[in-house]
Formats: sequence, C-alpha cells, structure tokens
Amino acid sequence: MSKKTFYTVFKTKAGWLGLLASSTGLLRTTLPLPSKEDVIEELKIEDAKRNSRLFRDLVQRLKHYFAGQTIAFPDKLDISNSTPFQRAVWQTARKIPYGQTRRYAWIAQRTGKPGAARAVGQALKRNPLPIIVPCHRVIYSNGSLGGFAGGLALKKDLLVLEKYYRTLNI
Repeated sequence: MSKKTFYTVFKTKAGWLGLLASSTGLLRTTLPLPSKEDVIEELKIEDAKRNSRLFRDLVQRLKHYFAGQTIAFPDKLDISNSTPFQRAVWQTARKIPYGQTRRYAWIAQRTGKPGAARAVGQALKRNPLPIIVPCHRVIYSNGSLGGFAGGLALKKDLLVLEKYYRTLNI
C-alpha cells in the first residue's frame, strides 16, 4: 500500500516553488523555477492530491525566507527512501545555522565518516529538500562554493540572501 501524498505550488519573490509531503513529513521541495508547470514536473507528483491548507505555515515561512528574513525550518521530513548515510548527511546539514556555512569535511566528520567529504557531496547532490535541508550552506575546504543542484549562481544568491558576505571564490 503506497502512502498518500499531498502537494502545493506557490510563488515567491524568487520564483515558483513546490512542496510534496506524505502523512509522515516532507518528501520533496523545489528550488525556485520560472513557472507552475516546471514545478509540477520537478515535483513528480504522480497521484498526489493538491492541499494548500496542509502547507500554509511552511509556504508563509518560505515566502518570508525568499524576502530575506531569517527563518527556521524545523519541519518533519519523510526521508525514509534514502540511505542511512544520506539521512545522516541531511540531518547534519540541517544543523548549519542561517547565514553560516560549513565544509563538506565538517559534515563528514560529524556523520562518523571523516574521510568521506566527496560522499557527503554526492549525498547533498541527491537532497530532495533544498532550503529545508540547506545544502547551499556547504562549501569546499578552500572557501569556494563547491557544487549545487540549482547551479552556482543560485547557491551564491541564497548565501547572499542569508547575508553571508564572505568573499566567495567562484
């Protein structure tokens, strides 16, 4: 028996975003996209039912986030389809405070895999919950941005939005 899923699509100052959740928690979020149609395609909603009311608080927080306000995302996640290592990486990334960055090696160390910085990067690349799991706050040891599924320009924009003004070596 498959889980019931619910979604919503909404507009922020940065573009259109979407959320997908099960009764257990958030399954997927999108980064800002140019249209509703792009968001729906990115969410892979399949049999999900639209439910804006379920997401009302999170939608408001995301709108405030993209308006430049300091916002926390303590929301419950449904990451049951991930590996134990991915879950550990994503949960560790969630601990990075707003407006700060950490190195891939920092996450590797805290997940008990001190030599696994590259594996951390691969786990973050598969993060289904960008912004909620703030993978954009993870950078290379030399201070350069590293990778980001949404592209380096968006990663830099998110860090600037969070008032992280260090010189970014890109």
